[in-house]
Amino acid sequence: MKKIGIAADHAGFEQKEFLKTYLLEQGVEVKDFGTHAIESMDYPDVAHPLANALEKAEVEAGIALCGSGQGMAMTLNKYAGIRAALCWAPAIARIARNHNNANVCVLPSRFINNATALEIVQQFLVAPFEGGRHEQRVAKMVIRET
Repeated sequence: MKKIGIAADHAGFEQKEFLKTYLLEQGVEVKDFGTHAIESMDYPDVAHPLANALEKAEVEAGIALCGSGQGMAMTLNKYAGIRAALCWAPAIARIARNHNNANVCVLPSRFINNATALEIVQQFLVAPFEGGRHEQRVAKMVIRET
C-alpha cells in the first residue's frame, strides 16, 4: 500500500505520530487527518474525514487510533465502504486482512505500546486478502435495501 490515511484522537496522538514517522521512512505517502495536538477532542471529527477519503479512493487504507479503539471502529464502520478492524495483536491484523479484507486498522492506544502498534501495522499493510470462501462473507457485510 502506497497511500495511507491516518487519524487519531488525543489518546492516540503520540502513537499516530510515531507510526506516521515510520510509514514516511518506508516511503509510504501518509494523509494525516489529525488530531494535530494532545488536547482533548472528539474522535468522530477525524474518523469521518478518513472514511470519506477511503470511500473516494483518495487513500488505499487507513489507520485509526483512540484510547480503546472502540469509538473509532464504531464510527468508521457506519460507512458501507469501510471495514474497520480493532487490532490489538499482529495476528488479529493479519486475519482481518486475510479473511475480512479490512481496509482500516484501528488501534487501542491506551492498551498497546509503540512496538506492538508497529508490529500490528506492519502485518496489516503486508497481509493480502485471501478471497475465495471469504469473498462471499465480505460481500454480505453491506446492508442492501430489500
